[in-house]
Amino acid sequence: MNRFPTRRSAIAATVAGLALALSGCGGGTGGGSQTPAAGGSDTSLSDVKSKGEIVIATEGTYKPFSFHAEGAGDLTGFDVEIAKAVAEKLGVKARFEETQFDGIFAGLDAKRFDTIANQISINAERKAKYDFSTPYTVSTGVIVTKADDSSITSFESLKGKTTAQSLTSNFYKMAVDAGANVQSVEGWAQGVALVRQGRVDAIVNDKLTYLDYAKTNPDSGLKIAAETTEKSESAFVFRKGSTELAAAVDKALADLSADGTLAKISEKYFGADVTK
Repeated sequence: MNRFPTRRSAIAATVAGLALALSGCGGGTGGGSQTPAAGGSDTSLSDVKSKGEIVIATEGTYKPFSFHAEGAGDLTGFDVEIAKAVAEKLGVKARFEETQFDGIFAGLDAKRFDTIANQISINAERKAKYDFSTPYTVSTGVIVTKADDSSITSFESLKGKTTAQSLTSNFYKMAVDAGANVQSVEGWAQGVALVRQGRVDAIVNDKLTYLDYAKTNPDSGLKIAAETTEKSESAFVFRKGSTELAAAVDKALADLSADGTLAKISEKYFGADVTK
């Protein structure tokens, strides 16, 4: 998803190794809003208003962003709660269509949904094809070490240190470029266990992965030793030309930020405000 491209795989590994859960596939047609034809008017918002609902694509198996409580309970999660709050501001009901990630953009193109809320990061390639809301999630890459380790304070200080990384992740390249010796692991769960055991010095990963882990493992004895200046931003995605709907969602997000709702939802799932 290019949200630091490995966020999904990192959290998927966390899911497997830490009894979290990371493709549910819902069916049905979403009745998505129509994008304007050439020279036509934009009916994206009026279509949603007339239906009385906004149809939102999400995976439903991507904890803590979109998942079923206790495995079979109601759909919940960080993205789900934000999407529901946005729908309320729009004065419509939120209806979710659970879709495997591999087909989520195709479903939007086919007008099965009005939008996607699934930690989709903003990048130039996607912006050329889709419209985005303002970001509701901001993250960085981080170095995680033992809490009592003062030898690593920056990416430069990784030189000669040993990190645990998945060899297919973007964070592997970050570690190698910084001069670290990399020990191959399956993912976050295995890597963070090696850090806690003192068998490696650090792990480089996505900040949200660490915050999710720290929220459920408050006595882990780990810390963020350094983070990147580069940020990854995730937002709602719309078909190109859905200008009015995107603008309405932007206003809803601004209102939810101003009244503290976004920060409250963020604190619930991550113990920190990751919305700005």
